[in-house]
Parts: sequence; C-alpha cells; structure tokens
Amino acid sequence: MTTRKQFLGSTAAFASIAFVRSPALAAQFEWKYGNDLDASHPLTVRAVEAFRKVYAETNGGLSIKPFANSALGGDPAMITQLRSGALEMVGMPGALMDTIVPVAAIESTAYAFKDKPTVFKAFDGDLGTIVRNEIASKTGIVALDRVWDGGFRDFTTSTKPIRRAEDLAGLKVRSAPGKLRLDSLRSMGASPTVLATPEVYTALQTHIVDGLEAPLVTIQSLRWFEVQKYASLTHHMWNGYWIMIGGEKWKSLPPEYQASLRKNLNDAALLERHDVDVLTRSVQDKLSRQGLKFNACDRASIKATITASGYYKRWHTEFGDAAWSALEKYAGKLD
Repeated sequence: MTTRKQFLGSTAAFASIAFVRSPALAAQFEWKYGNDLDASHPLTVRAVEAFRKVYAETNGGLSIKPFANSALGGDPAMITQLRSGALEMVGMPGALMDTIVPVAAIESTAYAFKDKPTVFKAFDGDLGTIVRNEIASKTGIVALDRVWDGGFRDFTTSTKPIRRAEDLAGLKVRSAPGKLRLDSLRSMGASPTVLATPEVYTALQTHIVDGLEAPLVTIQSLRWFEVQKYASLTHHMWNGYWIMIGGEKWKSLPPEYQASLRKNLNDAALLERHDVDVLTRSVQDKLSRQGLKFNACDRASIKATITASGYYKRWHTEFGDAAWSALEKYAGKLD
C-alpha cells in the first residue's frame, strides 16, 4: 500500500524521467501524452510509471513522452490534436468532450454519486461501458477501460464562504469548459465564466472571478489556494479522467503493444485512485495551514435548488433513457 511519504517521493522523479534507449535502436513508435494537471498530480505520476513499463515490455518499441499542465494546449486544443493525429494520447475528463460525445459528461452530473465506491462501481460497470462505446462510435477514439480519479469538486472563494445555496447566488466563479458544468453552476445560482486551466490563477488574483470549483488535490497542486480565502466542502460533482488514444494511432500498434499499454494503464488507474484518496485525506489539513478557511455546507439545500431548476429532467433528456437508467442504477432516482 502506498503511503503519502512514498507517493510524494515518487513525484519528485517526474522532472528527470528519461526512457533508457539502446543507442543502436530508436523506438518504433514515439508518442506524446498530454493532460491539464500538474506533473506532481497522481494522474501524471502513475501514467508516467506505466509508460516506463510499456517501454520496457516492448523492448523500447513504444516510447511515450508526457506533457503535463496543459503544455500542449488546453483541453479543447488537445482533443482537436488527438482527433487529427497530431497527438497520440490524452488524459481528460469526459465532461470536456461533451460537444462531440454528450454522454461522456454524465460523470459530472451534480450530486449523482454519494461516494467513490459508488463512482467506480458505475464506471467499472455498465455506465462506463456506455461512455466508452459512445466515445468510440462518435470519434473513433479508444478510451481505456478504467477511469482515473479526478476527485469530488468543492468551492473556493475570495469573498465569502459558501454555507447554503443562497450563498452561491450571483457568485462569479470559474468554470471549466463543458455544457453540463456550466448548467450545473447556473442551476445552483452562480454566475460562471469559462477559463482554461492556465488562465485561472491570474483571473482569481485580479478578481475577474471570485471563486472556482475543483478537487482539493488540484487546488493544491496548481497553487490556486494562494489567491483564495475560503474553501467550502460542497462535493457537488465528481470528475474522472479517461486515458484516450487516437483511433488510427491505436490501430497502428502491434497487438502485443496494445495489450501492454492497456494492461499497464488500467493497473495504474487503480494505483492512482488510491493515491488520490491518500492525498485527499491530508490535503485539507495542509491547505488549512497555508491559510484557507474551511467550512461545511448544507449540500441538501444546493441539491434542492438544482432540482427545482429542472436540471435533472434536462439532463435525462440530453443523455437519453439508456444512459440515465445506467446512472440511476448506481445513483438512485434523480429526477
């Protein structure tokens, strides 16, 4: 079992990672992988470990170079590159693919999942199968079998704590791209502005927005806490990250390379889920010591506001009966 100390030790190695190659033989496939998270985030660290195993198992035939922290562009740019073949792999929330695969956003349905075990039963089960099949049928992109843990999302603000639904009324809050995420925030009463990850720190610092919503691990790793005052534990939605590979790039790999890539990244997803739990248990204390003031929330009042807006009925229609039925199999009745 990974301890927090062991995990943090592993993150320090990221910047110096190099794949050892035979001077006589270059890699047959040289791929790039991008995500929007920091190099120290468990998703990046565990992916890189998996890439090293794949490199070894393919005798140097498949080399994957990681680009963290939106180094290859924001999520919309990376998905465009993935579809065009300019980028081979991404790690990305399904909610950010909703313009081309609407049902991929179902993971972020507000207050759908009571806890992580419920999330992973759903996405390791038939709800995940529906999402992956839709991604493949609409885009040709291959999403690997296990979703990675992005975490439950909470609010931070510079102006006031969020204790009840009415505290969200008119709040200028950053939103990641995605129709569902925007509608979720508006249904809570907030006033969202879409900003790409690299723009968020400055926007908070200059009060273009007064708050944001994100998992605590992400708030720590991207240092957004430095320009916020309050953290309100709303746990209003969960987001995962799918490891996705361009369809033509996937087809170009020999079957044994595909098997190595699939196995090692699926195994790494389980390790990453554990790592996120380890960090989440300690991050609140760390952020408190760095100045954030934490408070609990009346989540029921926020969910009641969302429900009264017709939110669940809208998204039932958007996702369709089959996907909504699979969601409610795990979440319980929502609308």
